[in-house]
Parts: sequence; C-alpha cells; structure tokens
Amino acid sequence: MPEVLRLSLRFDRLMDEHEASQMNALQLAYIGDSVWELIIRYELIVRKLNVQHMHKECVRFVNAHSQAVILASVLDLLTEQESEIVRRGRNAHARHPVPKNQNPDDYAMSTGFEALWGFLYLTGQNERIHLLIKYINEVKPDV
Repeated sequence: MPEVLRLSLRFDRLMDEHEASQMNALQLAYIGDSVWELIIRYELIVRKLNVQHMHKECVRFVNAHSQAVILASVLDLLTEQESEIVRRGRNAHARHPVPKNQNPDDYAMSTGFEALWGFLYLTGQNERIHLLIKYINEVKPDV
C-alpha cells in the first residue's frame, strides 16, 4: 500500500461511518477534493516526473470531467453506502454557479466523486481507498 495511504494526516480522531454519513455532502466533497489531489500528486511523485509534467498531469486528473469519467468506471464497485454518498454529492447544490468551462453534469458527478473520497478518508477506510486506486490504475479510464 502506498505510504501516503498508511500514514494518515488526521489530527484528532476517525469518524464512525454514521457520523460521517450525516455530514453535508458538500463538506465531504470539500475534504475529498484535497484527498483526491494528494493521491494524484503522490502517484506523480512516485513516477519521478519533473514539476512541469507533474502539474500538467495533475490538472488532467483533478478536474470535473476527469473525475466524472473515473467515477463512472468505479460505480459498479461501490457499496450501497458509498453509492448513497455519491448520490448525495451529485445532487448537492453549492451556493456558486458551475464554472463556465465545466459541463454541469460533469461538475455534479465530480462533487459526488469528491464526497466519496472525503467519506472514505474521514472514516479511515484506507484499504478501501487503496483498492479503488488500484482498480483505477488497472482500468486506466480515458480522461
């Protein structure tokens, strides 16, 4: 398992699944956005790319369209609870409009995607995170 997934940066305690599932989906997406970007950055660091290439690759994977495509590739693997988190994130409405350069459907899906990562992180499901990352790396969705 990648070191970044074993050594957690939680500063207080893990949330139980009930507590985390009661959070607002946008709160889950807020932390999940950072979790996803950290995972991507870690994967790029391991590949020993130069900073310019790392940035280009990171931008390629950390955007609404790519996250929607990746989410579509893992939907069948999700548990009922994870699917519900994704659904809540997808249906959540931020108080700001969708960025002009983003497709509204992709933006909604990416919010669900980020909510999933936030939920898994806050509940300490590192093995599950690792399993999903391994699957994503194996199927290599076309982003």
